[in-house]
Amino acid sequence: MKLATLDNGTRDGRLVVVSKDLTRCCAAGYIAPTLQYALDNWERVAPELEVLARDVEHEAVPCERFHERQAHSPLPRAFQWADGSAYINHVELVRQARGAKVPDSFYHDPLMYQGGSDSFLRPRQDIPLGDAAWGCDMEGEIAAITDDVPMGVSAEDAAGHIKLLMLVNDVSLRGLIPAELEKGFGFFQSKPASAFSPVCVTPDELGAAWADSLIHLPLMVDYNGKPFGRANAGVDATFNLAQLVAHAARTRNLAAGTIIGTGTVSNKGADGGPGKPVAEGGAGYSCIAEIRMIETIAGGVPVTPFMQAGDVVRIEMRDAANHSIFGAIEQHVVAV
Repeated sequence: MKLATLDNGTRDGRLVVVSKDLTRCCAAGYIAPTLQYALDNWERVAPELEVLARDVEHEAVPCERFHERQAHSPLPRAFQWADGSAYINHVELVRQARGAKVPDSFYHDPLMYQGGSDSFLRPRQDIPLGDAAWGCDMEGEIAAITDDVPMGVSAEDAAGHIKLLMLVNDVSLRGLIPAELEKGFGFFQSKPASAFSPVCVTPDELGAAWADSLIHLPLMVDYNGKPFGRANAGVDATFNLAQLVAHAARTRNLAAGTIIGTGTVSNKGADGGPGKPVAEGGAGYSCIAEIRMIETIAGGVPVTPFMQAGDVVRIEMRDAANHSIFGAIEQHVVAV
């Protein structure tokens, strides 16, 4: 099933069940007023929402038109948002450009940071940028939403705690990252509010594309109206989402509504080296930092600028029949 949160004047919005083709939705308030309520009571609530989803498909219940522009991120705020590093190719490129080696531990112990979760951007909300020197970048990712996860869960069991999936634009301010990392406490100012897709879906909605706790489909990133990234989220993943959930829960319980991200979706080139731009037949990139790193490796300096006021990023994923699965994140950068 597909779920979304629409604005009703409150911080957490109202939960709706969305048709598979993303054209219609039905209020789910009599079952669960918000997505967080549904996750808190998932075992009891999910079967009722599934029945409503079937009724929506059969047009057996009153529906309203679903407009992606009216959607919040599925969880407008969350108890926890933690982002991982499933695609080590991304880390390798960043480190290679500055002449640093990736530690061996990165290949069996994922990186993860805790992001700000008190307020997310809507999927069609502008990205506010206070200073172009901050180096504003998009990061196209996949994210899982969990129910309650017990401390010490195995990766095998963690897969069963992934209840919903969605897309992410994990906005990063690259110009602020180095100074923050030098302090040894990780990201804070360099990681402003993220945005998530208009719709989140249960894993079964993906059919065969959901396998080994990965989505085996290209993540479509367009930048200023042109294809920028088409990296396949099921390829070149060092860790899957279940492993990232288990990593997050190693020493603590995770509360229902925890969001775990994959990090930037990144593919190697056909020759095993850095990937090529989409315009040159490659899978492209899910963030600007990667192409800048490749430019640095090749010529000593980056050429592609980070996002400026007026730039537009669109992130989407389509199924084998070319139907949008999650709706699209589409954001303009605006100076503030």
